[in-house]
Amino acid sequence: MATSPIVAIIAAGAMGGGVGKRMTESGCQVWTILEGRSEATKKRAEDAGMKESSVEEIVRSADFVLSILPPSDAHELARTFAEEVKRQGGERKIVYADCNAVSPETVKTISELFVGLKNVGFVDGSIIGGPPKGDYNPRLYASVGAGEEEVLGEFEKLKAWGIDVKPLKGDGVGVGDASALKMSYAGISKGLTGLFATMILGSLTSASRV
Repeated sequence: MATSPIVAIIAAGAMGGGVGKRMTESGCQVWTILEGRSEATKKRAEDAGMKESSVEEIVRSADFVLSILPPSDAHELARTFAEEVKRQGGERKIVYADCNAVSPETVKTISELFVGLKNVGFVDGSIIGGPPKGDYNPRLYASVGAGEEEVLGEFEKLKAWGIDVKPLKGDGVGVGDASALKMSYAGISKGLTGLFATMILGSLTSASRV
């Protein structure tokens, strides 16, 4: 088996905790940040086998960072990590993947925080499906900027640790495309739910008039 990377998953919510557990079950080292988190989150992280860490330690030692948290917090987390990378300096490589349900425009803005940081590779990721459970795994689609194919190759290595990574490749593919896929999926699934609900309510209303 390949040597286990250190993967930081922020945060240990339902999805982050589920992904973390799947990875630790595969023998991977998974870290997270628990400062200021609820007791429920701390318990979820403990059950998943995730190690408590800090931004400083993660930047110093982790190989991958997976940002999986409420979309409204995505930019601030990325900014915090980018600032810590600048503070520590050095040349050790780290891959930062924003895996949140944000718009293509937002993820492009987030990626700009890492421009000029040659030791950070940025991945636009989108998780399609629910948290891992039993034999089920959601799929993590990933895209990178032009000339960053090496970063995408590194990210694909997470397949060995229980993550169903699906790289998006081809002419014109870049940061924002994985997030666009997530937005499309969410729009279709929620749209169908709304359509079905409207049809059911309409049928019930018609039936009550008979």
